[in-house]
Amino acid sequence: MKDLLIYGLGGFGHEVACLINHINRVKPTWNLIGYIDDGVAVGTTCKYGKVLGNCDTLNAWEKPVSVVIAIGNTKYLELVSKKITNPNVEFPNIIAPNVFYFDEEDVTMGKGNIVTFGCRFSCNIKLGDFNILNGNVSLGHDACIGNYNVMFPETRISGQTIIGDRNFFGARVFVAQCLKLGNDCRYGAGCYVLRKTKDGNLYMGNPA
Repeated sequence: MKDLLIYGLGGFGHEVACLINHINRVKPTWNLIGYIDDGVAVGTTCKYGKVLGNCDTLNAWEKPVSVVIAIGNTKYLELVSKKITNPNVEFPNIIAPNVFYFDEEDVTMGKGNIVTFGCRFSCNIKLGDFNILNGNVSLGHDACIGNYNVMFPETRISGQTIIGDRNFFGARVFVAQCLKLGNDCRYGAGCYVLRKTKDGNLYMGNPA
C-alpha cells in the first residue's frame, strides 16, 4: 500500500477520506497517513486523521508520498498544485469503485483527478489534470475536459463538449451537446447551458 496525504482538512477532505476507505475495501491500495493544510494548526484531528503540516512540510517530505488535493475552489486548486514542488510527491487519480464506464479503455486522464461515487463516463472521454467530479457526474461521448474544473453532484456534460480550465459547475448543471466552454466561468446550480459562454462570467437560470 502506498502512503497518501490529503491536502485540505475541510468537509471535502473528509469525503475524500471516505472515498479512500471504500477503495481500500475493494482493493487495499492507500495508507492514509494524515492531512496537509495551510490554515489549520499541526496536530488538529478529525475522525479520519490529523494535520501533519503545511505546504512547506510537504515540500520537505523525504520519502515518496501520494497527495490528493481536496479543495473545491478552482483557483486555489491550481495554486496549491503549483506550490507543491517536491519530486517525492506524486498525484494519483482517485476513482470511486462504482464509477460506470461505457468503455474504460477509451477514457484517458492526466493526474490528480478525483472522481467520486456514481459518476458515469461514456466513450472517448479526455480528462486533464486536477479535476473534481463530485458525485453522479455524467460525461457524454467525446467530451474533452481541461484542468482544475470542479463539478458538483449531478452535473451533466453532453457529448462532443469541450471545456477549458478552472470552471465551477454547481449541482445539477446541464450542458448541451457540441458546445465549447472556455475558462474561469461559474455555472449556478440547476442552470441549463445551451450555447457558448464567455470566459470569466457567472451563468444562472434556464437557459443560462
